[in-house]
Formats: sequence, structure tokens, C-alpha cells
Amino acid sequence: MFDIIIQSAKIVDGTGSPWFVADVGIKDGKIVLVGNTLPRPNAVKVVDGTDRFLMPGFIDTHTHCDFELLGNPDLSYKLAQGVTTVGIGQCGFSAAPVSERYMDELDLYLGFTKAGIKTAWPWRSFAQWLDHLETHDLGVNVFSFAGHGTIRIAHMGFDNREITNVDIHAMADELRRCREQGAAGLTTGLIYPPGVWANDFEISGMTACLSQSKGIYESHMRNEAGDLLASVAETIGVGRKNNIPVIISHHKVCGSKNFGLVEQSLGLIDEARAQGVDVCANQYPYDVSSTTLRSILPGWVHDGGFEAMAKRLTDPDLKPRIIEEIEFSEDFDNMYRNSGGAGGILLLYFPQTPQYEGKSLARVAELHGRRPLETAFDLILSNLGEDTCGFCVMSPKDVAEVIRHPAVFVASDTIPGAPGAKVHPRTYGTFPRVLETFVKKERILRLEEAVWKISGFPAQRMGLDTKGLIRPGMDADLVLVDMDRICDQSNFSTPDQRPLGIDLVMVNGKIAMEAQQTTNAGAGEVLRCGQ
Repeated sequence: MFDIIIQSAKIVDGTGSPWFVADVGIKDGKIVLVGNTLPRPNAVKVVDGTDRFLMPGFIDTHTHCDFELLGNPDLSYKLAQGVTTVGIGQCGFSAAPVSERYMDELDLYLGFTKAGIKTAWPWRSFAQWLDHLETHDLGVNVFSFAGHGTIRIAHMGFDNREITNVDIHAMADELRRCREQGAAGLTTGLIYPPGVWANDFEISGMTACLSQSKGIYESHMRNEAGDLLASVAETIGVGRKNNIPVIISHHKVCGSKNFGLVEQSLGLIDEARAQGVDVCANQYPYDVSSTTLRSILPGWVHDGGFEAMAKRLTDPDLKPRIIEEIEFSEDFDNMYRNSGGAGGILLLYFPQTPQYEGKSLARVAELHGRRPLETAFDLILSNLGEDTCGFCVMSPKDVAEVIRHPAVFVASDTIPGAPGAKVHPRTYGTFPRVLETFVKKERILRLEEAVWKISGFPAQRMGLDTKGLIRPGMDADLVLVDMDRICDQSNFSTPDQRPLGIDLVMVNGKIAMEAQQTTNAGAGEVLRCGQ
């Protein structure tokens, strides 16, 4: 007796192989049989998959849903697009480990990823954080990286000082403990403080402890504009030096004068792989990026944490210098210049000034009758850094070039917002967009290739040995898709529009969504990597 049989579906098994028609039998959370001779009456539930495609659950390895899992553990908007597993702890931001001394600094540092969720911080270690997640009825499976920024803050706060061997050994020991407690590896956000102050000596020294366990190093690199190639080489160098797998986060090139550089950066990946370096990249399939408005500020402005930054932004002697550097400097990954100025910056989640959400920074400045950067500083201070923006920095041609590369898989880079707030459409539409735009409309990817990039490939990369494929013995994380109806409806005006064509989603053998309605099955699990 099976729990569920999905019959006569077109199986896209997650390996990249051509689809085939078969039945799938599921029992006790596992795929038991895949074939054409299943005893159809012997199941509690039979689902007719005729003319629809059955795919492995989509794996979104790169999200910032860490704290949203505490307030919205079902993550229904992920289930609605076929996602059954998410990764957190990205871009150097993770919820653990926590030190008592620097807890306030960490809380402010993580502000723009928290989606208005408040927490009493009942955990300290990485293991305690994962234990805390397990107390929630998770709708999806969750695994986590440890964030370099979080570890650095726990050790030395927001001090921008010369790093020592003692510092590196202490942070490496902390990372080693995180890895032993279930972290997938280490992530960095080298455009964000305190990561912006970390040099190669620090990053390579910390990640050396991952060599034996083959923990992953994933990086939001130091520069995604004019110094893209140097940043790719730096990231690859960490993997080469420590013999560990490397992932380049949301690979792209920013700024119109840099368009086309991805051909060379992808060539660097090919060259490194030919030399034996285990490097790949992920990408969200949009030409607009998203992060906090604070990313327009030079690194030195952040030194000492949010309060010190706030004083600098209101200092009449320093403010002109900050504005001049933002407008003219090419010494940092300048999101203001990369966007072509204030007109290319779209305000999304601004909890204390929601009246401006959906407007460009240029428009808000016009409404106030002030210079755009002065307006930006006011918004940062008013919202205590708990904000997100869209930055118009990429070329559609480059996006297509990256997504077709065989060493690139798909990940959303979701930054959640509070209910009703604007967010980047990638939050709700990344995976249906891949199927609708890049498979059906533009035919950049074959269906089987696209499914590999959103299931089998990321599962393999993260060492999720029972995820990402449709074959006996694997976890029954499954998505039934009507490719005739697949449609990503999310946009910047109405980002919370759910996609069409995702007819059934199963997590660990339980139906989590059917006919666009979630079941609150709470079937997700915390996945401790490397254990």
C-alpha cells in the first residue's frame, strides 16, 4: 500500500536526461518505485499526472529567510513556486553564532534581512540556532551556512582594525564548530561591513579549516562591476589555496560600461575547473538586483557600526566628502553609480517610510526638493537600516549568457519584506520565471537542463544526497507542473502575485500545496550538513 501514487506524469528526473512517462509510488516520505506497472488501486491517494511534468522539488540555496522562518515558517510563497528546500546564512549574514557582548551590533547588522521580525535571541551557538528552527512547523526543508560577518562581529564587533593571526585562529575555530554543528560552510559579503574590511589573508585563513570536511565557501564578491575579473580570481583563489568547493554568489556584472565582462568571468571559471578547482556559480534570472540602500556608502562610513555611521551621515563636515565619493569614486563597488544614479534605484521595503515604497530615489528626492543622496541618507537613518532597494544594474544579454553556462545553477537571493511591503519579484517568481521565460519563451534552456539547474545541480552542490532527483530511495520532494499554464506573475508593482501552473508540491512525502492552496503540513526539516 503506497501513501500516494502520481500516475502517468512526464518525469523530468533532475539529471538533465530526457523526460519519460511513468508512475511514481511514495511511502513514508520516500520515493519507493518509479515505473509503468505500479498497482494503482493500492494507494491512499492517487494523483493523475497526465500531460503534466513531475519534477524534483526546487532547491533555493541562496535566500535571506533566516528570521522570516521564525515568523512565517510555512514559507507559502516558496511552496507556491515549487521550492521545497531553502538555504540561509548567505552573504556573510547568519543568525548564529551570537556573542553577548556584540548582540546589539549583530541585530542592527542583520536589520535589512529581518523583515520586521523581532527576536529575543534565545540561541548562542550555531547548533542552538538550528535547534530553535526545529521548534517551528517548517513548510520547507532548511539548511544554513555560517556567515563570515556574523562570526567576525561575535569576535571583534564592527572594528575596522588590522587583523592578526590570533583573530584568524579564533574565528576559524568558531567556523570549525559551526561546521561540526551542521553548517554547510562559510559565506562572505565583501561589499558589506564588516566583510568589506576583510582581506584575502583573513578569508583564506578562516576557510582553511573547511579543507578536511570539504565545507563550501560561497561569496558575494568584493566587486561585481569594473573589478569583476579580479574578484572572481580572488574567490577562485580561496578554493585553490584550501582545496575546497567554491560558489560565486548571484554571478553578474553591474554598470552599463562593464556589460559583456561576464564572458571573460565565465571563462575564468572554465579555466579554473580545467585546472582542478571545484568552482561554480549561482544566479537569479533578473536584470535588477536588490540589497539595502546602505550599500551605496563607502566602506569607511560603516566603521564602528550603525550609530557611528549615523553620526557621519549627519556630520556637516563629513557629509560633502561622502556625497562626493558616492558620485565620483570607483574605489568600491558603487551601487549608486552602477545604477546610473538615483533614477535607477527603486525603493522596496522601507518600514518607517512606506509611502515611498515603489518609487525611485530620484522621485522621492524630487518630492522633498532635496538632492538625491541627502534624501538617501535621511531614508537610511529613518529606517534604521531596515530597508531594501532594487538597483537597475544589469544587462538582459548578460543574464542570458550566465544562465546558459553549465557551471551555473539558479538561486533567488530572496530578501523578504514585511507583509504588504514591496519586495523584488524574485521572492515570488524566480523558479516559474526560469521555466516560463528561459525555457518556453526564449528557449535558452531545454526543460531538462533548467530542471537540473533548479534541483539536481544545487542538491549535488550542497551535498543533499537524498534531494534533487526522482529515483527510488530519494526523499519525496516533488513538484507537478503544467507547462502549458506556467506563468510568473510577480513584478515590481505587485510582487506578491503567485505563479500559475504549479499544481502540486510535496515535501518529504506530504502534500504541502495543491491547487494553489497550502495545506500547512509542516513537513519541512532542518538539514544539518556534513553530518
